[in-house]
Amino acid sequence: MTEDQRRAIPFVVRAALASVAMALFLLGLKAFAAWHTGSVAMLGSLADTALDLLASLVTLYGVRLAATPADHDHRFGHGKAEALAALFQVMLITASAAGIAWRAIMALTVSEPTRDAEFGIGVSIIAIVATMLLLVYQRSIIRRTGSVAIMADNMHYQSDVLLNGSVIVALVLDQYLGWSGADPLFGIVIAAWLAFGAFRASSNAIDQLMDKEWPEEERKAFIELAAQHPELRGIHDFRTRRSGSHDFAQFHMYVAPEMTIAEAHVVMDAVEAKIRRQFPKVEILIHLDPEGQIDTDNPLIEADVTPHWFGKRL
Repeated sequence: MTEDQRRAIPFVVRAALASVAMALFLLGLKAFAAWHTGSVAMLGSLADTALDLLASLVTLYGVRLAATPADHDHRFGHGKAEALAALFQVMLITASAAGIAWRAIMALTVSEPTRDAEFGIGVSIIAIVATMLLLVYQRSIIRRTGSVAIMADNMHYQSDVLLNGSVIVALVLDQYLGWSGADPLFGIVIAAWLAFGAFRASSNAIDQLMDKEWPEEERKAFIELAAQHPELRGIHDFRTRRSGSHDFAQFHMYVAPEMTIAEAHVVMDAVEAKIRRQFPKVEILIHLDPEGQIDTDNPLIEADVTPHWFGKRL
C-alpha cells in the first residue's frame, strides 16, 4: 500500500460512516411515511433506503477490510473485499426488487388509494435535500481519495434522488389527478430501477474479481508516460488490474543487451519514478529484459505495446 493510500483511509471510512448515518435517518422517516400514506411507491423507496443502510454497512466493513495492509496470506492486500461486499449487496437488491414488483402488481388488481399525499411529498423532499448534502460530501472524498467503494455508494445515492422524485410524481398523480394506477406503476418502475442497479453493481464487482484490465484510455496514458525514457527499448507483457481502491500494473521492459544490471536498474528506477508522479496510487512491478529476449510464443504477451512516437523514438 502506498503512502497516499494510507493517508486516504480515514477519509474513506468517514464517508462510509456518513452514509450509514444518512441511511438510518431516512429509514426511520420513510418507514413512518409508508405506513401513514399506504403508498406503494413510498414502500419501494423505503425498501431502497433499507438496502442503502445495509449497503452502507457492508461498504463500511469492506473499505475497512480493504484498507488492511497486506499480510503473509494476502500479499496483494485485501482490496477485493469491496467486490465481495458488492456481490452480497446485489443479492439483497435483487430480492427486494422482486418483492416490490410483486406488491405493486397486487396493488394494480386491488385499487387502494393513498392517504395524506402531502405528508409523503414532504418526506420525499426532505429525503432529496438530505441525500444531495451527502452526495456533495462524498464527491469531495472521491476527489481526494479516488475510492471505488465510495464512488459506487455515491452512484447509488444519486439514484435515490431520482427515486424520491418519482415518489412525489406518483403521489401527485394518484392524489390530485385521480390516476389510481400511478402509484403501483411507479412501484414497478422503482423495482426495475433497483434490478438494473443490481446488474450494474454485479458487473463492476465481477470485473474486479476477474482482474479485468483498466480502461483502454488509462492503459494508453500509463504506457505513453513509461515509454518516454530514452534508454527504454520497448515494453511488453503489460498487465493491469484493480482491487478495491488499489491499482496494480506490471510489465517487462526492454533495455540494451550490453547494459550492466546496475545500469539497467537506474533506467528502471527512473521510469518508475516518472510513473509514480502521475499515478501515485498504483503499485508497479517492472521486470527487466535485454532487447530481443523472447520468453514465450504467446503473441499477447510478447507484443511490444510501446507507441511508435514515444520512448527511444523521441
